[in-house]
Amino acid sequence: MQRLILLRHGKAERESMSGDDHARRLTPRGRRDALEAGQRLVDMGFVPDLALVSDAARTRETWESLRPVCEACQVRIDPSLYHAEAQTVLDRVREAADGAETVLVIGHNPGLHELVLRLLIEGGASGDLLNTARSRFPTSAAAVFLFNGQGRPVYDGLMMPPRGGHD
Repeated sequence: MQRLILLRHGKAERESMSGDDHARRLTPRGRRDALEAGQRLVDMGFVPDLALVSDAARTRETWESLRPVCEACQVRIDPSLYHAEAQTVLDRVREAADGAETVLVIGHNPGLHELVLRLLIEGGASGDLLNTARSRFPTSAAAVFLFNGQGRPVYDGLMMPPRGGHD
């Protein structure tokens, strides 16, 4: 794996009809933001060949929203990514990444946010960048990392969705 993209799911409804967090779906804004995030990634040349997606409804719908801009990407729905801790996410990426150049993970906070911060610190990111990343990692935010020959992460991009918006 040469590149890792960590994408938080799109904005989701506050509660599902069943009351089950796992079943929460995207709002209309969440679907739009997810598609826009996918388009921004493609426009920047970050096209994944493998997507690892939590099995929650909102992460699967995020994938479906951005699939049109990632048509050649192989997808794997992974139940272990549902509210996974940072280390679990990284372990799943390493296990699945064999042969993939760019891996996209669609998951949840706080695990994704913690992994973004961890990789920024390991990669020697500037204090300003760390402060920006620490302040928030909202829905439809993406962080992109390259990995050098020694497997060390190198920051390659941080994309935040526009603040606000209407559902």
